[in-house]
Amino acid sequence: MIFDLNTAKKTAELLLQINAIKLNPKNPFVWASGWKSPIYCDNRVILSYPQIRIFIREQISKQINELYGKPDLIAGVATGAIGIGMLVADMMNLPFIYVRPNSKKHGRKNQIEGSYAGDQNVVVIEDLVSTGNSSLMAVKALREVKLKVKGMISIFNYGFPISYKNFKNKKVKLNTLSSYDILLEQAFSSNYINDDELNILSKWKENPQDWDPSN
Repeated sequence: MIFDLNTAKKTAELLLQINAIKLNPKNPFVWASGWKSPIYCDNRVILSYPQIRIFIREQISKQINELYGKPDLIAGVATGAIGIGMLVADMMNLPFIYVRPNSKKHGRKNQIEGSYAGDQNVVVIEDLVSTGNSSLMAVKALREVKLKVKGMISIFNYGFPISYKNFKNKKVKLNTLSSYDILLEQAFSSNYINDDELNILSKWKENPQDWDPSN
């Protein structure tokens, strides 16, 4: 869900500007899942641009306050959302924790790093949502230690129907600063992509797992 359209457009514009998002319909990227994709998103790039990371930090903090009220904790999903999650927690003067994909194999074998107590309210920060599976694994880990997940805010969301279904099934509220559809609008209006490329990019979202750029 997009909370603020102006923020969504501005976020998309900035991500394109710093190449945190790259669009290449004719020479697609290959994701870890094996999917061929005309888009690659690495929001960790944001951390290298002070003014842009300040904008992202401020917008996430604002949306947390307006959507959920001030929580007890901010949690980042490792590894992509650790940096921006820390910035949000610092701005809101809140404790910060982060969630690994799995428990460590050594030491204290933590999956959740940081100090927390059961029954505390937490908002989860994610850098990117595709199917939502890894994001929801983090929510599961937080809930298992009795933390109350108020919701999740991501920087970018591909908007796949499966992700909305997954979040609904796990009863997790998801909001995002920007989305794939908004990104395409901004990219087209700024002449970053042409009509043919817009068509290719739009078709990819309809069936990303079986998309073939040669068809």
